[in-house]
Amino acid sequence: MSDPKNTAPTTAPSTTPLPMSNSGHVRAIATLGLPLIGGHLAQFSITLTDTVMMGWYSVEGLAAVTLAGTFFFVLFIFGSGFAQAVMPLVASQFANGDDVQMRRTTRMGLWMSFVFALGVMPLFFFSDPVLRALGQTDALAAEAQSYLRIAGWGIIPALGVMVLKSHLAAMERTKVVLWVTIIAAVANAFLNYALIFGHWGMPELGLRGSAIASVIVQILSLAVIVGYVMRALPQQQLFARIWRPDWEAFFLVGRLGVPIGFTMLAEVGLFAASTLMMGWLGTIALAAHGVALQLASLTFMVHLGLSNAATVRAGNALGRRDGEHLARGAKVIIALSMIMALATIAVFVAFPEPLISLFLDSDEPNKGAIIAVGTILLVMAGVFQLVDAAQVMALGLLRGLRDTKVPMSYAVFSYWVIGAPCSYLLGFTFGFGGAGIWGGLAIGLAFAAVLMMVRFWRLSPMIVTRGA
Repeated sequence: MSDPKNTAPTTAPSTTPLPMSNSGHVRAIATLGLPLIGGHLAQFSITLTDTVMMGWYSVEGLAAVTLAGTFFFVLFIFGSGFAQAVMPLVASQFANGDDVQMRRTTRMGLWMSFVFALGVMPLFFFSDPVLRALGQTDALAAEAQSYLRIAGWGIIPALGVMVLKSHLAAMERTKVVLWVTIIAAVANAFLNYALIFGHWGMPELGLRGSAIASVIVQILSLAVIVGYVMRALPQQQLFARIWRPDWEAFFLVGRLGVPIGFTMLAEVGLFAASTLMMGWLGTIALAAHGVALQLASLTFMVHLGLSNAATVRAGNALGRRDGEHLARGAKVIIALSMIMALATIAVFVAFPEPLISLFLDSDEPNKGAIIAVGTILLVMAGVFQLVDAAQVMALGLLRGLRDTKVPMSYAVFSYWVIGAPCSYLLGFTFGFGGAGIWGGLAIGLAFAAVLMMVRFWRLSPMIVTRGA
């Protein structure tokens, strides 16, 4: 494992399997995972900042940036599957000390991401008819399109940043991943404040200002992370002759990345469907759902960071063909995730009103009604978080073993054949309302967790024996 201070050589010092106690695994996971968790929290704060500042500017702008942001995020999350594919591949290659394969994989991850970004650019430029076809008003669709015609350019550097972050995380250089995201979050706050409202001599651009700020921040993030790679890892020559194709690595990244993208898209779509169903219950229910979802998303960043750490550790063990290391590390990281989930349940159950009140104006006339509904949803969110943590940990471990196609089928089945219909049945047919919708989400995620956990524990001994 590389030194926590990020001063390790490019290649792993040894390919000999190293025994490690449970406490050793905890320390290693903390060193690797805590910066990744912090990076996800910082990334979450960027979206939160955009939402809050546009809300301060105008309700119409808030609606447009929310709609446009969702449109952008759905395409971005699919495209980031290629970056997620880079992580386990590079982790295994790093464990073997194979600089050449690491370079080939990451370069073609950048290629694949760039091709995808160019492919979806027309959707940003002509998003108006798409949004109107999805039932949005003409005015809102037009405003969202004006935002996306600027912000859409940001998908090119944003996906590039994701690939390079995966490359660095796979080498266990996670501190720089955290700092790049923190720099982006701070720059985003300042640029939004200046360009939306016209402060510090900048023009007041409103919605367009928010879009311009997003693109600038994404370009800045790419410049910072490229600069770091060139300075700290010159021996890798990651960008030398980057224009030369390497079709073997290109298609390998594609074979892993496309299923990962569809898996993430299936989950994002499930939550979008739950939001739509909550809207059928009325404004109060939708507001309570929004607050509960924000809180659940915030705490989920912990599990997402641990899942990324699980991918790296599993990929490392695969490269070393160290089954004992893989099994023990998996048990430790799953236990850590479950402990965090139980702590979340305790907080959500014990302090629902203070947590929900953080998102509401003290003079909001419907505050009491929103808190009443939100309190029930937070209890459901706690249960939901437990199974969501389990399934994302299993996904992370399976990705570390380069197993993505079967987990994709499990995810689509669990989310859309089980989860979405259960949400509708419990919410509307059986009349449980918002609690029923969230209960259906939990059931779908529970199915995914069981299927993926069983697959990991059955598959991992065979894959490790066969090798990367």
